[in-house]
Amino acid sequence: MVRQFFANRKRTKLMVLIGIVIIFCIGIAAFTRMHASKQISSGKVQTTVDVTSVQRTNLIKRISLTGQTVAEAQVDIAAKYQGKVTAVNVSLGQIVSPGQVLVVQDTGDAEISINQNQAAYQQALADAVTSEVSFNANYDKVSADYQKALASYQRNKKIFDMGGISKGDFDVAEQQLADAKAAFDALSNQMKSGVASTIQSSQASALKAQHSISAAQKQRDDLILCAPRSGMVGYRQVEVGDIVSAGQKLLSIYDNSNIYVDCQVAEEDLSALSIGMDINVQLESLGKTVPGKIIYISPAIDSQNLVFSLRIALINPDPSIRAGMFARAVIQLPLRKNTLVVPKEALVDKSGKNYVYVVTAQNTVEQRTVQIGTKGDQNVEILDGLNEGEQVAINNLARLRNEMVIVPNFVTPNDRGENQ
Repeated sequence: MVRQFFANRKRTKLMVLIGIVIIFCIGIAAFTRMHASKQISSGKVQTTVDVTSVQRTNLIKRISLTGQTVAEAQVDIAAKYQGKVTAVNVSLGQIVSPGQVLVVQDTGDAEISINQNQAAYQQALADAVTSEVSFNANYDKVSADYQKALASYQRNKKIFDMGGISKGDFDVAEQQLADAKAAFDALSNQMKSGVASTIQSSQASALKAQHSISAAQKQRDDLILCAPRSGMVGYRQVEVGDIVSAGQKLLSIYDNSNIYVDCQVAEEDLSALSIGMDINVQLESLGKTVPGKIIYISPAIDSQNLVFSLRIALINPDPSIRAGMFARAVIQLPLRKNTLVVPKEALVDKSGKNYVYVVTAQNTVEQRTVQIGTKGDQNVEILDGLNEGEQVAINNLARLRNEMVIVPNFVTPNDRGENQ
């Protein structure tokens, strides 16, 4: 117990000693900081500050566009009908031309349908001819019978009026005329635009059979898949013997004759861009820069992403450029020409006002209020408060005080890495 008591007492003394040392160190640090602050305020300690000249130059806006290359066209070849594939005439990477036969499905059923409809068409044509001949013969007969009955009626009426025949004989002649006229009217009423309805019906049946032939031929043609345009086969997922379903994608043709770059543009950058503007596009994967031209800017903003779409057409793209490559374009445009500017880092914003520290000939700093205009990428336009040629501080601004003595380190725009 006695040994533990002395051990605890020794540990307590050690902790007290450590605490005293820490407090002493903190006091020394605080005193040193206060002393240094007083020296800075009195000008005894000088701070090195980077200084640059206020100058007139073009205020530059840098717009960076990123996107992907897009082919002139990508056409997917899909089966229109379900069926068995009997021929595949192209391979992956093969160049095809418009109209070239790519894939053939079994056309046997379509050929049978064509033959059946052709037979039905021939039969309908024969029926139309038969109907026309039969109707014309009947029409000629009833027309002759009517003319004959009419002549007989007129003759018997004259004889009856003279008392040459009885009333019964005249009634027979009158009835024969009525019967002949009814038969003639029955056929005449079937005529429409000079053609009898029975003939028109037969002709309509023939036309229907002809359309059925065209439909069957089209179905057969749809089973033979041809290239709609020139390009390279970039996708092939079909083999001879496959049973494909309607709408199944079999091939894709890529036309890289023209390559475009699709980008998105923020609203604030849109005014600097226009259709027809020349622009260089960097393809990082190929390590090359290709000239291009803006050919399209969307007429309305995307309501979801709040950006505009832009398309650049590459001029004379070589075969190494393919669809889907990452592309970048950088445009540097002057927002203001020959205007007074200072670097952005020279500005101090306090309570809604902008200040700069002007370096005097005596190497002291003067805090001055300025009015700023348009902001570029690296510089800010100065509308009032500075004159061309004056020197302003561009770093260590938080340490500066009015009339403080500094050690200036003069830098130029090239030293700061500005790209005007």
